[in-house]
Amino acid sequence: MVSNSAAIRDIENVIHPYTNLALHQTKGPTILERGKGVFVYDDQGKEYIEGLAGLWCTSFGFGEEELIEAAIQQMRKLPYYHNFAHKSSGPIIDLAEKLKEVAPGTFSKVFFTCSGSEANDTQIKLQWYMNNALGKPEKKKIISRIKGYHGVTIAAASLTGLPANHRDFDLPIPQVKHTTCPHHYRNAEEGETEEEFATRLAADLEQLINDEGPETVAAFIAEPVMGAGGVIVPPEGYFPKMQEVCRKYDVKMITDEVICGFGRTGNYWGAQTFGFEPDALSCAKALSSAYLPIGAVLVSEQMYEAMVDESKKIGTFGHGYTYGGHPTAAAVALRTLQLMEERNLMAHVQKVMPLFQRRLNALADHPLVGEARGIGMIGAVELVADKATKKAFDPSQAVGPYATSRCEEHGLVSRNLGDSMALCPPLIITEAEIEAMFDRFEKALDDTEHHVSKEGLRQAA
Repeated sequence: MVSNSAAIRDIENVIHPYTNLALHQTKGPTILERGKGVFVYDDQGKEYIEGLAGLWCTSFGFGEEELIEAAIQQMRKLPYYHNFAHKSSGPIIDLAEKLKEVAPGTFSKVFFTCSGSEANDTQIKLQWYMNNALGKPEKKKIISRIKGYHGVTIAAASLTGLPANHRDFDLPIPQVKHTTCPHHYRNAEEGETEEEFATRLAADLEQLINDEGPETVAAFIAEPVMGAGGVIVPPEGYFPKMQEVCRKYDVKMITDEVICGFGRTGNYWGAQTFGFEPDALSCAKALSSAYLPIGAVLVSEQMYEAMVDESKKIGTFGHGYTYGGHPTAAAVALRTLQLMEERNLMAHVQKVMPLFQRRLNALADHPLVGEARGIGMIGAVELVADKATKKAFDPSQAVGPYATSRCEEHGLVSRNLGDSMALCPPLIITEAEIEAMFDRFEKALDDTEHHVSKEGLRQAA
């Protein structure tokens, strides 16, 4: 039972996202008080390695003075302004130019949002808007993927392919369809290679487009690596095959780089890591190292011209957010991208990611782990009741949540995505800190294995 007064006040006043609210009434929160580098500290003074970079986002870790100073300077100069009705500010102009400069391909314009959810919600609206301008009012369906994650607004949560985001929210909306999840470990047929699996997935996409009618399908959206769906790395050749299908049927390809962008997969963008050329791009999270909320949508010249035509017809472009392109958030984001270059963050990532992947892959030998998977500086292990048959634990056994609690006991913040345990540390992490992170993670897995054996959970699964 919670006794800490701040925790009690939390229970009485705060609604927590992605939390079992009934359990929270008795368990209460872990209250984080401060952070430095890759470490965070709770209100009892306990240290944790922040093994998920917050929510996949604090690429520069905590307490980066350059980002703090960028916010302070902009707050003193122009703390807030909007972009409605021809208004602008220096930071958003500079940031838009910078994003176009580093983008994986040629983009025409940048639209700013406050989050990845808003960015992906905007992507849907812009596809509809463009196709109305092009005289294709029936071309409105968006294809996402089972277990994909694209946010939690009504439209973005519809793109998301996870049951908890749909159930009892009356989602998804009818314009959103879902194709096969590209998880080779779970979804490949017996003896099917990654390349063969990828070919089948492309055929599944083509079949869905034809079943729905190509004239009704506007776009396909995908995370280069699925994040909240379990850190699912696509099979060999997947994205080029999917892009070939999209181009065949004039289906735009949207890359959701909210987690994968800004170095997470070992390249600046996930699209570069997996070899495809997006027609539109969403980003957020590490755009500002999460120091302030900001997201962005990068659009093609075709899209922009359609937006201009529609706004001329209607009299305005009737979309936007009060805080979209917030000058202080934009100033911090711009400084974040500058720091990536000044400190050669990509070179650091490429130096340390082999150790990260080596320690991650070694966990495949653990008796609880069915699969270890990852790329760059993101990874996960999937906990199973039987390694030989890939039999999963019953969700009611809460093996993943138990493992997460043991991570915290050993001073590591991880996240269970069902029974997949994710790691995605700040990109500034050192090799010594990677070793410490995995040492703590292994202790938690050993504790969980003891718990599973003691409680007979394998037999009951």
